[in-house]
Amino acid sequence: MYGKAFAPEYQGALTTLSVNSSLDDVLAAGTERLRAAERAGEHGEAARSGLAVAEAHRRLGQVEEADRAWKASYRAARDAGDVAAMAWALWSGGTLARQRGAFPLARRLLGLAADLGERGGDIVVRGYSLAGLAETGRIQGDYEAVGRLHEQLLAEARRRGEARHTVWALEGIAQMHRNSGEYDRAYALFEEAARIAEGAEDRRGHAWALRGLADIVSARDGDTEGALGLLTRAEESCRAMNLSGALAYNHKMRGNVLYRAGRYPEARRLYTQALDEFRAMGEPRGEALSRLGLTKSLARLGRDRGETAAELAGLARELERIGLRHAREMVARAQTELGVGPTAPDTEASSASPSPSPSASASASASAEQTQAQVHVLAQAKAQAQIPAATPRGSGTHAAVAR
Repeated sequence: MYGKAFAPEYQGALTTLSVNSSLDDVLAAGTERLRAAERAGEHGEAARSGLAVAEAHRRLGQVEEADRAWKASYRAARDAGDVAAMAWALWSGGTLARQRGAFPLARRLLGLAADLGERGGDIVVRGYSLAGLAETGRIQGDYEAVGRLHEQLLAEARRRGEARHTVWALEGIAQMHRNSGEYDRAYALFEEAARIAEGAEDRRGHAWALRGLADIVSARDGDTEGALGLLTRAEESCRAMNLSGALAYNHKMRGNVLYRAGRYPEARRLYTQALDEFRAMGEPRGEALSRLGLTKSLARLGRDRGETAAELAGLARELERIGLRHAREMVARAQTELGVGPTAPDTEASSASPSPSPSASASASASAEQTQAQVHVLAQAKAQAQIPAATPRGSGTHAAVAR
């Protein structure tokens, strides 16, 4: 049995905010409380209200403002000696780094956040951070490394009855099944996620689940109108909460559905709209995937083959640079589909991209209970980013992070 979804990232004086609060309202309330805390010299409250400000900016696609806000939150938490608040700020920074396509930095910050969450005794931020590491690996297409971690986080969320994190984990696992061609399994998981999210009044999680269902309904069943109907329902929630990133991915998926249906002029329009939205928020993954859809649509509408080949080759290089393995495979399939590049197995015309799932609201167990997958992911993150063990407050590593 799941309770109502909640938003643990809204802390201090902002705990009255709902998981479904408009991001504009969150930003206004958070900024007001932050300024009051700064005037009063309340470092701990400044850190926690600053976290809400950072998250509102991030979800609104205002990346520069979000970057400044999470770093300020970290500094305030450090000044207050609040290790858990430091962890939350690093989690926000790591999530922003992933959104911007800076995956090594995301792993570094999320690994630090997990360590500090354990030190500070905040199992929720530790769970968020482990979930962030899992999502980073999933988005990059490293399913083998993070699949078991997703499963454990799902089991823990079910055990604790935490709806929001259960929905996140279900959607992440569903996306991996979908991208592996296991449509029926993916549909069942997205369907369960939608049901739990709706019952828990988690509009963000529900919108992402509907997007996943729309993808399956289109790719597996060829039901274009059914898929568009699901996306329209999801868009209503995105607009109500002003979820800029989720709305852009909704538009990109609408382009996928229209492309599969052979409605290329409409698909071109939606991909162009999504591309503009992603560029405005500095989201390279969404931008690359929208470019891919737009290139395929233009090719179907008679674009010169040489121009198509050049665009896909450039896109492949960009995805290699970012480190998006699954998306790079999608480009290879597009080159084969359009007859302009290396051969690859013929697959569905427009595979859906791995969706950035909602922020998790679950905890993970203490390190003694970590699975081998958790150890692997954290060890890999630390090795790649040269993350030391958790260090004392004010030491060089943490001071440098938010300087």
